[in-house]
Amino acid sequence: MSVVVANLSASDDYFRFFGLNQQFKIDLSVLDQAYLSIQKEVHPDRHARGSETEQRLAMQMATLANTAYQTLKNPVQRGLYLCQLHGVDAKLETNTAMPAAFLMKQMDWRENLDEQSENIEALEALMEEVESLKQDTLQEITQAIDHAQNYPRAAELLRGLLFIDKFAIELDDAIAALV
Repeated sequence: MSVVVANLSASDDYFRFFGLNQQFKIDLSVLDQAYLSIQKEVHPDRHARGSETEQRLAMQMATLANTAYQTLKNPVQRGLYLCQLHGVDAKLETNTAMPAAFLMKQMDWRENLDEQSENIEALEALMEEVESLKQDTLQEITQAIDHAQNYPRAAELLRGLLFIDKFAIELDDAIAALV
């Protein structure tokens, strides 16, 4: 029994590995189906009686499928991966520069969170604002990557999206503490 599930030669391109177009906007249900199909094929139980080589290859495929799936399922990771595929490093560790307006928005949100920490209605309204900006940013990233192929701009937007996501988690925690 040989392991022929996904295109192993496509392991350097997670999109090709799952048979997807290399773009930011993907159909997550198609990704889920491709992932489950591969996982079913490479499951250790299916290869328990295979040779050591077949078992090792199945394990490598399962590991690759997991890594690729987690990368493509998460919008930030997917965007960063696309930038990387096109030679743009977002430099998340060293480049924290953000437009002034974005930084002011962040400061306003933090101040609002601190001042309204006991007011669930105010926090929920703030969450709506944060979610709205997140959706707008995702649309801008889609435009930058899928239409303009402007990967440096996408990297900048992705850095901003990381800030938005981090704040949304803090805000969600604050809301949960009041419920």
